[in-house]
Amino acid sequence: MAASLDDEFEFNNQDYYSLLNVRKEATLEELKASYRRLCMLYHPDKHRDPELKRQAEQLFNQVHQAYEVLSDAHSRAIYDIFGKKGLEVEGWEVVERKRTPAEIREEYERLQREREERRLQQRTNPKGTISVGVDATDLFDRYDEDFEEMPGGGFPHIEINKMHISQSIEAPLTNSDTAVLSGSLSTHNGNGGGNINMTVRRVMSAKGWGEIELGAGDILGPLIGLKVFRNLTPRCFLTAQCGLQFSPRGLRPSCSLMTARHLDQNTMGYLQWRWGPNSAMTTSLVRDTKSSHFTLALQLGVPHSYLMMSYQYKFQDEDQTKVKGSVKTGWFGTVVEYGAERKISRHSVLSATVSIGVPQGVTLKIKLARASQTYLFPVHLTDQLLPSAVFYATVGPLLVYMAIHRLVIIPYTQAQKEQELELQRKSSATDIAKKKQEAESAVLLMQESVRRIIEAEESKMGLIILNAWYGKFVSDTSQKQEKAKVIDVTVPLQCLVKDSKLILTETSKAGLPGFYDPCVGEEKSLKLLYQFRGVMHQVISADTEPLRIPKQSHRIESES
Repeated sequence: MAASLDDEFEFNNQDYYSLLNVRKEATLEELKASYRRLCMLYHPDKHRDPELKRQAEQLFNQVHQAYEVLSDAHSRAIYDIFGKKGLEVEGWEVVERKRTPAEIREEYERLQREREERRLQQRTNPKGTISVGVDATDLFDRYDEDFEEMPGGGFPHIEINKMHISQSIEAPLTNSDTAVLSGSLSTHNGNGGGNINMTVRRVMSAKGWGEIELGAGDILGPLIGLKVFRNLTPRCFLTAQCGLQFSPRGLRPSCSLMTARHLDQNTMGYLQWRWGPNSAMTTSLVRDTKSSHFTLALQLGVPHSYLMMSYQYKFQDEDQTKVKGSVKTGWFGTVVEYGAERKISRHSVLSATVSIGVPQGVTLKIKLARASQTYLFPVHLTDQLLPSAVFYATVGPLLVYMAIHRLVIIPYTQAQKEQELELQRKSSATDIAKKKQEAESAVLLMQESVRRIIEAEESKMGLIILNAWYGKFVSDTSQKQEKAKVIDVTVPLQCLVKDSKLILTETSKAGLPGFYDPCVGEEKSLKLLYQFRGVMHQVISADTEPLRIPKQSHRIESES
C-alpha cells in the first residue's frame, strides 16, 4: 500500500486508485466503468444476509468515496499532490476550483500556515533551570581538633549554600511575533532576590529580527533593553544589544556588539565588544564537526581577562557519548576542567565535570538535562588542590553512574523498548486483523459473481484463475528459517476478470478489494496459476508492477 510509515492515517486507509483498479492517468470514462462494475458487486440490496449486507454497505461506501474524489478534477488534483491528508485541511471548500497544480500547492501551503498559526496559539514552550550549590568542603578540609568539640561525633558538615531557579514560557502571537515571559529566584548564604522579564521579539525578515526587553527585580531594579540580529551576508551576521539598568546607585547603561563569520563549513569566528559594568573585548574561534568540538577564546577586559581553550570528542554511538576537557587562565588564576556527557534515555542527558583551579579549589559539577528542563548540582569539595579530592571527584561519579546504569537505566530502557515493541506488534496485528476481516468479507460478497464469471469463461474456454497467492515468498535456501507470509487471492482476482482479460494497474495490490497486506513494510509479489484456452500458465509479478493476462505469448501458444 502506498503509505507513509509515519502517518498512521494514511496506513489505515486504502489507496483510491488501487481500490478502483485504475491507472493514475485514468480518464473519467474509465473511472465510471470501474465504479459501475464495483457497485454492481457490492450494492447492499443484492444481499439478504444481515452480516453480508453490512459488509457490502461498508465496501460500497469506500468505493463511492473513492469515485467522488477521483471524478472531481479539483479534489483529484489535491489528492494526487498531498494524498488524503490534503483533503482534510480546512478551507478547501472556499478555494476557487479552477486551479493549476502549482496554484493548488500554493493554496495548500497557505492553509497549512494558517493551521500552524492556530497551533502556535496553544504552544508555550516552557524552559527552566534549577541549580543547587552544595558546600562539601568539610569532607576534605576539616581539622580533627575542631570536630572533637562539635556535637554529632565529628561527622562532616555538608550544606546547600546557594540555589537558583529560572523559568520561561513563550507565547507566539503570530508567525512573526513572540512574547517571552521569564523569571528567576536566587539565594546565596541566606541572601537572595529575584527578577521578572518580559520580551517581545519580532522577525522582520529572513535576514533579521529584533526584540525589546522590560525587566524588574528587587536587587538591580528596572531594566530596559533592545537587541537586534541581522544577517549581513550569507556567511556573516551581527548582533547588537543595549540596555539601561535603574539601580539604587543610579543609571547603569550597557552596550554590546558581536559579529560572527563562517570561516569554512565547520568553523566560526566571533568578535565581541562589551561596554558597561563588565567591559571587555572577546574574540573566539569555534570548530564543530561530527566527531569533535573545539573552542579557542581570548578576552581582554575589566575586571577579567583570560585565555581559554576547550576540546570535546564525540563518540559515534547510540548514547551520544562525549568527553571534554578545557583550560582557562587569567587574572583570577587557572582552571582546568574535564568530564563526560552521555544520553541516558530518550529525553535525558547526564554529564559530570571536574573543575580544578587555583585558588578556586576542586568542584564537581553534575548536570541533568531532561527535555526542556535543566538541573545543575555544583558540589564544592575543597578550597585546596588535594589529590584525594580530585581522585574521588573523578572516580566516585564514574562508579555511581556504572552502578545506576547497570541496575536502573538498562533495565528501565529495556522494559521501555519491549513495551513499545509490544504496542507496535499489537497495533500492527490489530490493523492486519481488521484488514483481513474486511478482505474475507469482500471475498464472501464476491462468491456469486465469481461463480457466474467462471461459468461464462468456461463456456468460451476463456481465462480461469486456478490459484493466486499474494505476499512474501521465501525461496532462497538462506531464508529457510523465515516463514512465507502469503494470502489466497484466487477469488478476488477471478472477480476482476472481464472479457477473458485480467488487468491490474501499477498501484499496490494490497488496496484491491479482497486483498490486504500480510507483511507490512516488506517486499511483496503476486504469484498466480491460470488457465487460458485449456492451457495452464504461471506468472509472478512484483507488488507495484502492472499486470495484464493472458500475455500475448500465451495467446499465441493457445492458438497454435
